[in-house]
Amino acid sequence: MSLLLIYVGLPFLAPVLKKAGADGLAQAIYQPYKFVCHTYAFRSFFLFGDQLVYPRGEGEGEFERATGINPLTPRGLLEARDFQGNERVGYKVALCQRDIAIYLSMAINGMIFGMARRRIRRPIPWPVFVLIGLAPIAIDGFSQLLSQPPLAILPFRESTWALRVLTGALFGAAIAWLAFPLIESSFAAEERLARVVSTPNSDAPYTPRSTS
Repeated sequence: MSLLLIYVGLPFLAPVLKKAGADGLAQAIYQPYKFVCHTYAFRSFFLFGDQLVYPRGEGEGEFERATGINPLTPRGLLEARDFQGNERVGYKVALCQRDIAIYLSMAINGMIFGMARRRIRRPIPWPVFVLIGLAPIAIDGFSQLLSQPPLAILPFRESTWALRVLTGALFGAAIAWLAFPLIESSFAAEERLARVVSTPNSDAPYTPRSTS
């Protein structure tokens, strides 16, 4: 759980360092997270600015007005990924809204499981995982993907930060209650096997030691 909390907490340190003028330290956080997250500014939280979020639109959304970047073009999309903020709009958290919700939810539910694992040992059923964890995030994510360039086969749709947080939190909780009980069961099985192997078999016939 500690690693999950560190992973989801470090991105909030990046805008703090940026605001304090420690850009080198801020980049040491921003850049690695670009390998694990799209980090689009219009799908991220901002600290120390006019607003917490700057969503994009089909035409001129809040993100476009605040930054002058058009993320519906390939070049603009790259610029939106690299944009870290300024004094007016604030500074970007280094992990997107949905990923923050996923990993924070996993950590919180993991701690809850740790306190309740003696009473709750079985993982959630797969149908529950699909219905509660997978379906909402898939519908929200793919409806965006299929409505925007280069696909744009559905009417334009951009999710909201609240929906990203909700679907991410549901997915993270479902992952936690599926994975952590399975991991716990695996460790318990290994411990039982180790005890069986290390315990002498009292039913085995006695074989005298050779004196030769």
